[in-house]
This record gives sequence, C-alpha cells and structure tokens, in this order.
Amino acid sequence: MEMQTAQPEVIVERDGAIGRLRLNRPRALNSLNLAMIRAIDEALTGFGRDPSIAAVLVTGEGERGLCAGGDIRMIYESGRERPEEGAQFWREEFIVNSRISAYAKPYIAIMNGIVMGGGVGISAHGSHRIVTERTRLAMPETGIGYFTDVGATWLLPRAPGEFGTYLGLTGRDIGAAAAIHARLADSFVFAERIDALVASLGRLPATAKAEDFSAAIGALSSEPPASALLEHTALIDRCFAFDTVEAILEALGKDGSDFARETLALLKTRSAISLKLTLKLLRAGRASATLNECLEREYAACVAMLGNGDFYEGVRAAVIDKDRNPKWSVGLEEVTPQMLARFERHEGTRLFARA
Repeated sequence: MEMQTAQPEVIVERDGAIGRLRLNRPRALNSLNLAMIRAIDEALTGFGRDPSIAAVLVTGEGERGLCAGGDIRMIYESGRERPEEGAQFWREEFIVNSRISAYAKPYIAIMNGIVMGGGVGISAHGSHRIVTERTRLAMPETGIGYFTDVGATWLLPRAPGEFGTYLGLTGRDIGAAAAIHARLADSFVFAERIDALVASLGRLPATAKAEDFSAAIGALSSEPPASALLEHTALIDRCFAFDTVEAILEALGKDGSDFARETLALLKTRSAISLKLTLKLLRAGRASATLNECLEREYAACVAMLGNGDFYEGVRAAVIDKDRNPKWSVGLEEVTPQMLARFERHEGTRLFARA
C-alpha cells in the first residue's frame, strides 16, 4: 500500500510569474500557527528576491474560508505556564503583517469565506484585496476577552467615520460591500469566477506591474451586493465618536432605534477590559504615523494579555467548552486606569528597530 505524503500547512508554489501561498489547515479553518507564519515569512523572502516572480497570491484551502485567525487554542494551552510561546507567535506574526504592508511586489489576497483576526492580518495589509459574496470578515476579539491586533489598530481607524471603531468594539462580521467600505478590501469578484481570476493572474508575465494585476482583477470584478449594515453609517458615526466606552453606550441607549438597541445588547456581552483597551488602542492608532507604531503598541498589550484572566475565560467559552457564556471578571465601572496601564508596557525587545 502506497503511503500518502502529508502536505505542508502552507503550500508554497509558483504559477507562471505568481508566487502562491496556499494556507492548508482546512480542518482548523486555516488558523495560523508559528510554523505557518515562518513558512509565509520564508516564502516572502524567496519571492521577493526572485526576478521571475511578479506578485504574490495568498488563498485558503478548503471550502470555508481564507483564515479564521491565529491558533488561540495553542496560546490558551501554553499561555499560563509557557507564556514565551504565545509571545513568540505574536512577535513573528506581527513582523509578517508589517512585511506584507511594505512588500515591494503586488501582494494579492483572495478573501473568500471566513476571514477573521489573523486572517485579516495576512490579507488586509496587502496591495490587492479581493472579497466575494461568501466573505465574512471580522475582528471578533472583544468577544474572547482579547483586543483587535495584527495591525487592526492601524487599519480600522482609517475606515470612513467611526465604522472601524464599530467593527473593533462589536466584533461583528461583515460582508463584501462593508469590507470595501471599511477600506479592508478593494475589489469584489463572484466566487465562481475565482478560478478564472487565478488563471488570469498566472498568465501575466514576470514584467507585469501593479496596474497590470489591478486590470486583470478589474476585468472579472463586479459591484458587490448591497449591505444592510451600511444603511446605519450615520448612526454609527454619531454614537461611536466618543472616546469612552461609557459615552458610546449612553449614545446608543439614547438613540433608541432597533439597530442601536441590538448594538448596545451586543456590546454588553463583550469583555469590559477588552472594550476599553480596544477603544484606547484604536484612538492611539488614529493618531499614529505608521503601522509599525501600532504593531509595537499591540505587541506590548499581547504580552500582558497572557496574564489576563478574561482572555482565558473568553477562549474557554468560545473555543474550548463552546458554551458561548463567558463570565467576565469585571464590569465597565470596575475597569480602572491601573488595569489598562499594564497593557501599555513591555520590557522585552521591540519588534522593529524604529516604529
């Protein structure tokens, strides 16, 4: 009987002048582990140095999505006894996020299906970001006692109005039109056309430039289906403009519309520490000059997260026991400045020589 060779968790290959990165943990919804981050990093180096490679394309194997995020089960299991493992994962992941943003060649991400957390990090920092009618994009971290990371505190504040604040605090998943509105994606292509798009990209020569890839994507693009969420942008801009979570909740309560009530109810299920930390980081990100500044700030918060009980409780409820009923340690009124201050400092080595 012939033995089958196990495929790698990131399939690195070339298709014409395209360097392909195929995330290949479909049973885990292509969730990223440290080995995958290192494989992506190594491939980016190789593709960058190869003059016969004109662009990089990242896709997810399986039917369900590009990537559901980082491997939080691993961090949950190792975090208390071996915190250095989670810290190392985040360190290398964030450095790759920065590399993608600054990559010298077109970096094309097909954001089909589920794209959450770390999946946003390896796609939304790219130069050409394609969504489909199947896209469900989210930064759902406040629901697991965590916060918006992977450079989202740089990306979300650059969405129009307060739409990014809304996405970061609620953790709500959005479709194609809202993702494009949020400036987390650029183009809409129907899922049935993705194979044709990949083939078209693979036919471009090694001399192809960014505009040639844009044209190839544009030739197969369409207008995305309308988003009901975008009907509420004026309310979102009004209610999420405040710099405290309490003021945002008060504004939603005063509005009284069905959407405001639903949003208020959703926010009340989130970790109070996560909400306050996320809002603080989003506001700091809005005032930042570079992505790397935000990633440094996020990394300090990540390291401190390994000592935050709400993070373990949130992952337990969402991923381990799956009872969807986390018991948070404190309410909003109990979150002190001292609690938040511990997420601001990191004594270890910086991610970047200069943010």
